[in-house]
Amino acid sequence: MKRPRRCGGRRPVALRTALLAAAAVAAVVAAFLVEPVRVESTSMEPTLLSGDHLLVDDRAYRDAPPRRGDLVVFDGSGATLVKRVVAVAGDTVAIEDGVLEVNGRAVEEPAVDPRTVDGMYFGPARVPAGTVFVLGDNRRHSVDSRQFGPVPVARVTGRVILRWWPRPGRP
Repeated sequence: MKRPRRCGGRRPVALRTALLAAAAVAAVVAAFLVEPVRVESTSMEPTLLSGDHLLVDDRAYRDAPPRRGDLVVFDGSGATLVKRVVAVAGDTVAIEDGVLEVNGRAVEEPAVDPRTVDGMYFGPARVPAGTVFVLGDNRRHSVDSRQFGPVPVARVTGRVILRWWPRPGRP
């Protein structure tokens, strides 16, 4: 006796084809639109820890410059650095007794522990056109625009969009 033929026998093949196509599209998007970056320092603690893995949007600043608060990745003389943009072109930036001021106004910084920045002073300094002023959240252990000056927007390679693989033990 002949076995009855199952209706819809092509579904598994169609499903596999659709899944393979979706995976291929995801791989192409990942290859051209995002870049994986590994955090190599403690300068962004507590926001990012050394060993964290990030996805960076490489196209974020093709049409518009970075904005205050963005976590950006840029070329820092051969090393890939991750910092927070605190001031943009035309702003005046200063640090008075650990308090960040932009254009004469104190900036609330929930990611920065005020106990670790007490007594710090910088500026005031004006951010030139075509640049951004970046700081690490861990001010005591960050080499940033206070030392190397504003970063040309042309050296900013992307914006952090996701911490996708934290180091072991990280919540």
